[in-house]
Amino acid sequence: MSLYWLGHDEDVEFPPLAMALDEPDGLLAAGGDLSTARLLAAYQRGIFPWYSEGQPILWWSPDPRMILVPSQFHTSRSLARCRRRGDWRFSINTAFAQVIDACAAPRDGQDGTWITAEMRAAYLRLHAQGWAHSLEVWQDDNIAGGIYGLAIDRCFFGESMFHCVSNASKLALAALCERLAADEFVLLDCQMHTAHLATLGAQLMPRAAFAAQLEQYCKRLKPWQPAPI
Repeated sequence: MSLYWLGHDEDVEFPPLAMALDEPDGLLAAGGDLSTARLLAAYQRGIFPWYSEGQPILWWSPDPRMILVPSQFHTSRSLARCRRRGDWRFSINTAFAQVIDACAAPRDGQDGTWITAEMRAAYLRLHAQGWAHSLEVWQDDNIAGGIYGLAIDRCFFGESMFHCVSNASKLALAALCERLAADEFVLLDCQMHTAHLATLGAQLMPRAAFAAQLEQYCKRLKPWQPAPI
């Protein structure tokens, strides 16, 4: 099956998810742009961009999908002790640019980053327009970890998280899930399976079931306005 190429125009439609490749898993289309309209249309359909510097924009919808029900986040005893004993402070949308830059920083065993300058600019625009959000974890007035992603209707689409203090990214995800559950979000999209996310309560969902969830709970294009933590 040949790869579907998107044009650089106002048409933000995507091919059916069934056209996604099996290898590499979920590659659906290439090209297009990172306009706000196209990104929102993509996420509402269960599609996200992921590519490296020098590549065309690549659009993905893997099968199965890793998702986390916010109310079902698993807090281990050790993480609960860490949260009680640590001098942690949490905030929402206080340092979005700082979080995305920390997520883009080189990590052990990785060459480069998929958060290109083009991606960074696109998600900063989404944040300015109320679609993209960050949750920050602080210790002694220094940022210790965080997570960012998009919120549409009752679905949150996680993009990346980081930590520079042990357990801070887990605490960021836990605090985000608490806020999402309080605001009746039904799922947090984790995109792809990792053993680490599975220990925190994330589970695999067939792509068709994930798309059906989005059809029901990701319709309204209304920005989320989270209450301060």
